[in-house]
Amino acid sequence: MRFFKRIDLSLLIGLAFFISFGIMMVYSASFPYATIRFEDTEYYFHRQLFWAGLGFLLLILAMIIPYKVYRKLVPILIMLTMILLFLVLVPHVGVERNFSTRWISIGGILFQPVELAKVTMLIYFAYFYSRKEEYIDNFKKGVAPPLIILAIVFALILKQPDLGSSILIVFSCGMILFFTKIPFRHLFLLMMTAVIGVLFFAITSPYRLERITSFIAPFDDMEDSGYQLINSYISISTGGITGLGLGNSVQKLGYLPEAHTDFIMSIIAEELGFIGVLLVIGFYFFFFTRGLLIARRAADSFGKLLAFGITFQIITQAFINLGAVLGFLPITGIPLPFVSYGGSSLVIMMISAGILLNISYRKVP
Repeated sequence: MRFFKRIDLSLLIGLAFFISFGIMMVYSASFPYATIRFEDTEYYFHRQLFWAGLGFLLLILAMIIPYKVYRKLVPILIMLTMILLFLVLVPHVGVERNFSTRWISIGGILFQPVELAKVTMLIYFAYFYSRKEEYIDNFKKGVAPPLIILAIVFALILKQPDLGSSILIVFSCGMILFFTKIPFRHLFLLMMTAVIGVLFFAITSPYRLERITSFIAPFDDMEDSGYQLINSYISISTGGITGLGLGNSVQKLGYLPEAHTDFIMSIIAEELGFIGVLLVIGFYFFFFTRGLLIARRAADSFGKLLAFGITFQIITQAFINLGAVLGFLPITGIPLPFVSYGGSSLVIMMISAGILLNISYRKVP
C-alpha cells in the first residue's frame, strides 16, 4: 500500500482508463475489416486485448523495478537494439508490409524493433548525459559519443524505410540534451544539423517526397496519394460535435485505409465527435503535465532526464499522428500512443509509462 501511495496514482488510473478506451475504439474501427479478411469481427480486438494484458503486466514490472537498474543494462540494451534493427534488413528475416520492411517474426509473432529503439535510446542518452554533466562544455568528450550511436540507429531505421520514427527518436533524444547544461552554441549547431539532415532525406527520396506533396495538396491526386487524407477529412467532418455514435462510422467500411491503426483518430472523431477528440487531447495534456512534474521531482539526474525523454517522446508521437490525420503534417505511419492497433507499440509504450511511474515513486519530497 505504501508503494501505491508514493507513485503517481492519478497517472496510473488515467492510463488504465485511456488504454481501455483505446481497446474499445480498436474493436469499433476494425470489425468491418476483420469480418471481411478473417470472418471474425473480434480478430483485432482479441489481439489488442492480449497485447494490452501483456503490456499491463510489463508496466507493473517496470513500475516496481528501480529505474537505476537500467544504467547497468545500457550496453546490453543498445547492442540488442542494433542487432534487431540490422536483422530487419536481412532478406527472409525482415517481414515486408506496405512496401516497408519494419518487422521481424519471433515465434510467429511480428515485432517492430524500432519500438524497442525508442525506449532504449532514451535510457542510453539519459545515462550518458547524467554521468557527463561536468564535461558537457566539451563537445568531443561530453556531447558527441551518444550522437554517433544515434546516427547509426537513424540510418538503420531510415533503411526500412521509416523516416517518421527516425525523426521521433532524434527529437526525443534531442530533448534530453536540451534539459542538460549543454552550451547553446552546441545545441544550436546540432539542431541545424538535424533539420538539414531530415530535409535532405525527405526530398531526395521519391517515396518520402510524395508523402510531403500529398499532404500539402491532397486534392491534386484524389484517387492515389491524397486518397487516405481526403477520407480522413470526410470522417472528421461527418462527426460534428457529438458524432454518429459508437460503432456507426461509415468511413471504416472500406473507405479509410488503416482505420484501426494510424488513422484511428479519424474514426474517433466520426463516432464520438468533437467531444471524443477533446477526450483524447485532454488525456495527452494530462500525461504531459504529470510527466513534467515527475521529471522535476526526480531523485537524480538520470531519472530527471529519462522522465523528460519519455514524456516528450509519447507526446511528440501523439502530435505527429494527430497532425497527419488532420493534414497539418505528412503521413508517416506513426501510431497514436495507447490507442492505435499494434502490439509492439502498445507494449513498449506501457513499459515506458511503467518506468515513468517508477521514477515518480522515487521522487524527492
